[in-house]
Amino acid sequence: MDRLADVLKELEAFPAFLSEVASRTDAETSRRPVPGGVFSLVEQAWHLADLEREAYGQRIRRLCNEERPALSDFDGDRIARERNYRTRSLAEGVAAFAVARAENIRFLLSLAPEDWSRTGTQEGVGEIRLADVPRMMMKHDAAHRREIEGLPPIGTTAA
Repeated sequence: MDRLADVLKELEAFPAFLSEVASRTDAETSRRPVPGGVFSLVEQAWHLADLEREAYGQRIRRLCNEERPALSDFDGDRIARERNYRTRSLAEGVAAFAVARAENIRFLLSLAPEDWSRTGTQEGVGEIRLADVPRMMMKHDAAHRREIEGLPPIGTTAA
């Protein structure tokens, strides 16, 4: 599953997965972290939304519009603490992620073939091509999917 079209379809599907899980999770459960993990479901949603806008979206656009940009890292743990994600609305986080992901996919689908080879340097990663970013996003989604699937069911108490 490495063809770019397949990767984009996978990216497009992830917000629906998050929305489906959120629709069957009560408010109390949505604020409990994954056993052995860091983020609760509400924190997952807001992390994904902010990462999509402030990291992936910016990286994609900067790679398209600048010559070899230096791209910063995104410290998700620090941002989650500073923005106090756990106190926020799960529904709003899920919606913000879905909107940001749709915007990024629309932008990626509008690119010319030659755009995909544009490069920059990402802090902590090194040189990346624009074509690498959707694959990085997919890998990140997969990690969060595993964490979300490990959340306690509605109405249960985390051990």
